[in-house]
Amino acid sequence: MKYKAAMTELEAILTRIDESEMEVDELAGQVQEATALLKQCRKILLEAEKSVQESLTELDGAFEENID
Repeated sequence: MKYKAAMTELEAILTRIDESEMEVDELAGQVQEATALLKQCRKILLEAEKSVQESLTELDGAFEENID
């Protein structure tokens, strides 16, 4: 699942909870789903951060090689 899709789904769940559109029985399942979506978003963000850091490290290495 892509980050944007997960966030859209999470926002929909939170809106339904906030507007009290769901029964108490459904609430527990929705909270579990929201938790899973948050974990997925966190994983995506951490992977993106790692990728950016690796790219910056490569760029720094290439820059240092050109200076020497």
